[in-house]
Amino acid sequence: MSHPNSFKARGELTVGSQSYQIFQLSALQDQGLDVHRLPYGLKILLENLLRTEDGVNVTADHIRFLANWDPSAQPDYEIAFSPARVVLQDFTGVPAVVDLAAMREAMAQLGGDPKRINPLVPVELVIDHSVIVDDFAHNQSFQRNVEIEYQRNVERYQFLRWGQEAFDNFKVVPPGTGIVHQVNLEHLSRVVFTKEENGTAYAYPDTCVGTDSHTPMVNGLGVVAWGVGGIEAEAAMLGQPISMLVPRVVGFKLTGSLPEGVTATDLVLTITEMLRKHGVVGKFVEFYGPGVSAVPLANRATIGNMSPEYGSTVSMFPIDEETIHYLRLTGRSEAQIALVEAYAKAQGLWHDPDHEPVYSEHLELDLASIVPSIAGPKRPQDRVPLSSAQPAFRKELAQLEKQQSAADYDEALKESFPASDVPAHDQPKKKNTEALVQSEDGQTYTLKDGAVVIAAITSCTNTSNPSVMIAAALVAKKAHEKGLTRKPWVKTSLAPGSRVVTDYYERAGLTPYLDALGFNLVGYGCTTCIGNSGPLIPEVAAAIDANDMTVVSVLSGNRNFEGRIHPQVKMNYLMSPPLVVAYAIAGTMDIDLQNDVLATDAQGNPVYLKDIWPTTEEVQAVIEQAITEDMYRRGYQDVFAGDERWQQLPTPESEQFHWDPQSTYVRHPPYFEQMRAQPEPVADIENARVLAKLGDSVTTDHISPAGAIVPMTPAAMYLTEHGIEPKDFNSYGSRRGNHEVMIRGTFANVRLRNQLAPGTEGGYTRDFTQEGAPITTIYDASRHYLAQQVPLVILAGKEYGSGSSRDWAAKGTMLLGVKAVIAESYERIHRSNLLGMGVLPLQFPEGQNAQTLGLLGDEVFSITGVTALNHGQIPKTVQVKAGDISFEAIVRIDTPSEAEYFRHGGIMQYVLRSLM
Repeated sequence: MSHPNSFKARGELTVGSQSYQIFQLSALQDQGLDVHRLPYGLKILLENLLRTEDGVNVTADHIRFLANWDPSAQPDYEIAFSPARVVLQDFTGVPAVVDLAAMREAMAQLGGDPKRINPLVPVELVIDHSVIVDDFAHNQSFQRNVEIEYQRNVERYQFLRWGQEAFDNFKVVPPGTGIVHQVNLEHLSRVVFTKEENGTAYAYPDTCVGTDSHTPMVNGLGVVAWGVGGIEAEAAMLGQPISMLVPRVVGFKLTGSLPEGVTATDLVLTITEMLRKHGVVGKFVEFYGPGVSAVPLANRATIGNMSPEYGSTVSMFPIDEETIHYLRLTGRSEAQIALVEAYAKAQGLWHDPDHEPVYSEHLELDLASIVPSIAGPKRPQDRVPLSSAQPAFRKELAQLEKQQSAADYDEALKESFPASDVPAHDQPKKKNTEALVQSEDGQTYTLKDGAVVIAAITSCTNTSNPSVMIAAALVAKKAHEKGLTRKPWVKTSLAPGSRVVTDYYERAGLTPYLDALGFNLVGYGCTTCIGNSGPLIPEVAAAIDANDMTVVSVLSGNRNFEGRIHPQVKMNYLMSPPLVVAYAIAGTMDIDLQNDVLATDAQGNPVYLKDIWPTTEEVQAVIEQAITEDMYRRGYQDVFAGDERWQQLPTPESEQFHWDPQSTYVRHPPYFEQMRAQPEPVADIENARVLAKLGDSVTTDHISPAGAIVPMTPAAMYLTEHGIEPKDFNSYGSRRGNHEVMIRGTFANVRLRNQLAPGTEGGYTRDFTQEGAPITTIYDASRHYLAQQVPLVILAGKEYGSGSSRDWAAKGTMLLGVKAVIAESYERIHRSNLLGMGVLPLQFPEGQNAQTLGLLGDEVFSITGVTALNHGQIPKTVQVKAGDISFEAIVRIDTPSEAEYFRHGGIMQYVLRSLM
């Protein structure tokens, strides 16, 4: 760590018998720079700059600028942030390791040393996104699902085992252990990081970036961490600092405490709604005030976890006594705990409830005002008070039926297409609002619109929070004691984020009650929240298809975007785990849960929600009795070892990976084909066509779905051609190491609506290379455009690319032949990812969009002014000509580093050339 040390900030911190070199923020204060006033998150960034000052990427001017931070300024000043570590989950981690393997090969071909492609910071990958709920509601469900998971994913797991051996600084947490964010919170996060270099021990704040947008969960611990695309994470792994603009910081003051009967989930859904409404994309959010001390660490983590749902980069809580208590509870060593406390106090990072830092903007929330809530049916920020859930559901159902009515469908078609152009399976079926269903055991029941067909206790957001998990188990206990059970059409599942959850359920004697209601353990992983909900109950699925029914999922997750949870489920609601149990008993969204009869007991007496809802005191009593430090210590002592299945996987040992040409999971990607040692000059875009014209809130799920591979789609046809049967298609997420599947899956979400092909849902467009511009799949059209060397553009509305930080949403876009996206606004990570793959993100002029400009999408586009990048300039705008329409589009290359990435054709090419 040799560097200029312009501010003489290097000092010493002794904790017990150990001394550490630290970079003291007080040195800046002593030199007249008022860093005491800075928000917590900016102090962490400032220490990062002090420690990594090298006179090139980080200079004294950068440090001085951040120390003198102006809270009223708009973000326009770039700094280089160097995270201490990187965390990956397997959906995004496999392609990251595939890219590293491909970079080793490209390095060798360019005459360099392949071993230079190696993580330079600690990288920890948790396999948590691959388990699918194939089996549910019995005691062998967990074992069966893990067996199927290994059968499906053995190629991927062998590849990761190779990576663990081939790369330094790379560890893998095997399947069946937990969800990456919960493992990160309960075990991997150090809060204060230590490193030995040339015989000297250094201590500095633990910071990390992760390839999952919910990485900010550890903000609850005081760890500055956020989600980045896999592309950006790869650069961080290879020692490249992350370029960022100094953000605005929103101070969020908390007062009071939560009322009786209100959960952390209700709190976080309220905060999500408030912050999304306020507008925090690209900003830091920081919680302060007297209410902070009253927020348990698990609740802080739940709030931090939802950062991507409201759009902030981070949602920070400072370090305090509650942090120390949690570190001790979760089995961290006493030496580490002592270091965290001593370092935080020495650096002015310890929470002082009476000190108010300066902030750019302010919000305030009295915790006593929170009411029970859910969110849906398709966005996490659409909070609905539980008291209004039934009328809100009925209103949404009516709107959905109106949109899907045959009259609307025919009207849309008349605008421009003959009906024969529309794929037959997209034409509407006869709609029935109810159907008689017979189950496998001979039971007959009526399935109605609004039926809850999936009830899942799942997702990192809630399963790391003992208060809501214990509450769910107590609801199950009270319900079982009254003779209640789930409705026969509800697919129930329990997928905790770590084994600690099932440990404390066992110790509290609560497991049998969850099992009795069908909430048996199905796996330790993301499952339903990521789209791995597995098939519905067969007779239910058949009735939905035959009658075009509108059914519902309820889950304790953070994502409920269209088409994400299950292709047959049109409405999805987020809620606390105890409410998931309650709705499984009710079996329908068409109920006033707070006032209607939930069910009748064995004696025929009515049972209401209040009869089975536990008190805060009851929940707390179980927590105190059932949760102990040794649980966490035992649960994590061999976290990287894995079970017998993992240990017995054959592992090839080689510097470079031996690609299997027959593999349908891991293929050599084409990013470095014909790559030269020097980049080609950037060119303007001429004679381009529109591949898709999209509306607002198009998510990365719409662009690159992670869930089921639907039959008869291009990806399904590719797998069929390679001898894969539909039952083994697995999910898009699990096949991210195969670019052939992922290109075909780009823009293939079953709920995508491309305005170029009205009347269709799914991955369809018009192909302007063919006479009459017929409707075809987006993939097939893109092949024709590529063959004729026609560049492509995407037109989109507001919040383009919101949702999960899915690298394939950018990679697939690039591989389809898209050169530019023109949107009204972008979500932070997706814009960055597009640049990282060499796709130009442009923005419509302020107040304008495709509609106001009169763009239909059938025009020929030319984009000029891009070549200014060849001369070291970042043009503010470029000229777009579309048929007879011309406008100036705003160039969303926000930093000089991003300009370099784009000039090189992408971040991986830039890093590879740098390492040469």
